[in-house]
Amino acid sequence: MWDDARQLNAIAVTLTVIALAFLAWAGTGWIAQLPLFDIREVVVTTPLKHTSAAHLEAVIRAELSGTFFTMDLDAARASIARVPWVRSVALRRQWPHRLEVELDEHQPLARWNDSGLVDTQGDVFVANYAGDLPQFDGPDGQSPAMAARYREWAALLSPLALRLTGLALSARGGWQLSAAGDGGALTLQVGRDDVDARMARFVAAYGRTLAVLAREGRHVDLVDLRYRNGFAAHVPGFREKPAHRAS
Repeated sequence: MWDDARQLNAIAVTLTVIALAFLAWAGTGWIAQLPLFDIREVVVTTPLKHTSAAHLEAVIRAELSGTFFTMDLDAARASIARVPWVRSVALRRQWPHRLEVELDEHQPLARWNDSGLVDTQGDVFVANYAGDLPQFDGPDGQSPAMAARYREWAALLSPLALRLTGLALSARGGWQLSAAGDGGALTLQVGRDDVDARMARFVAAYGRTLAVLAREGRHVDLVDLRYRNGFAAHVPGFREKPAHRAS
């Protein structure tokens, strides 16, 4: 082989190409890390409604690093996504020194069990919120179903001047609703079977039952819908008049 000029030339060319490729790779990596290409401007392109601008800035300063070429965008997105109220993050590099951050925030729908919140998509998240929200109590993983039911039943009760203030779902699938109206608080025991039919029956009968009692000054605080053809209502302080015996 050593006497074959063609083979020697081929080997030399191959080694030269490999060496040049390595040098190009090393040079590109070195250039990409030069301070000349540092990200110098981070711009949040969406208005912040709930997210703390100070907290977001602190995370960006502390955890985002690298140049225009070397910044790990997946890691950067993960860092920003951990900021309370941030639902999702989109990042876009703008040549030569700018990083644009687009945030999608959680929109609160209800409080979840003891410490969380539920957003309008039915996802549970943790953040501080001082506003008035309905209360959801249910098993883990059931927040999307509860959010859907809340929207459905809130719309159903609204024409009755009842505001849905809470939902509870038991581990066995039984529903309990809390509502508020002009007469005060009302609890609806719906159960787990035929819930749509039970709610429809309650709404249809409301005008000639609970509404009549309300006009008479009698407040119903509990309605049990777990009956086949009707429902039971509890009126605080109400006592049936004893039957008179015929003399």
